[in-house]
Amino acid sequence: MYQSIFKNIFDVIATFFGLLLLSPFLVLIITLLLFTNNGKPFFLQSRPGKNGKIFKIIKFKTMKDLPSESTIDVHSPKRITKIGGFIRKYSLDEILQLVNVLKGDMSLVGPRPLLVEYLPLYNSEQIKRHNVKPGITGWAQINGRNELSWEKKFEYDIWYVNHLSCFIDVKILLKTFIKVFKKEGVTQGEEVIMPVWNGNKR
Repeated sequence: MYQSIFKNIFDVIATFFGLLLLSPFLVLIITLLLFTNNGKPFFLQSRPGKNGKIFKIIKFKTMKDLPSESTIDVHSPKRITKIGGFIRKYSLDEILQLVNVLKGDMSLVGPRPLLVEYLPLYNSEQIKRHNVKPGITGWAQINGRNELSWEKKFEYDIWYVNHLSCFIDVKILLKTFIKVFKKEGVTQGEEVIMPVWNGNKR
């Protein structure tokens, strides 16, 4: 009952008022990024949602575009702009995903939506993370976030899917606010970007 009805209702109501409350702050960030990123404040990317359905996730653009002749790796932290680093430090790049929640692509709480190319790499247990909508924050995010190995992240994701409840969601949201305020679990410096996952070892 909670997952099929009340979770969706709570997502829509909380997200609507959240966007309303944050709108002046969002306008400020968008304005700064317009100048920093040559008129491109947003980053759109295809991600798999519930049951693997593909949607476009929206984030603030925190990395510089690379020229075609560049030798810099696309995942290099060197691509992060100064304002982008600030945005990532305080997890502000995730705020725009409230729009995805309003559209029904995501939930406030759930496993983080990863890259589409990871879909065929999951084993029979890991793929269960797509039995629910992906979230802006989740069980893995309050238990280590970027400091966790991929295997541990997936373990936490499946735990959440198997124990999903109103109590767990409220607990995750409260702990998320605390961790963002304290800047816990966000690896700084050269490891600010999680390494690409190459699948399960066989």
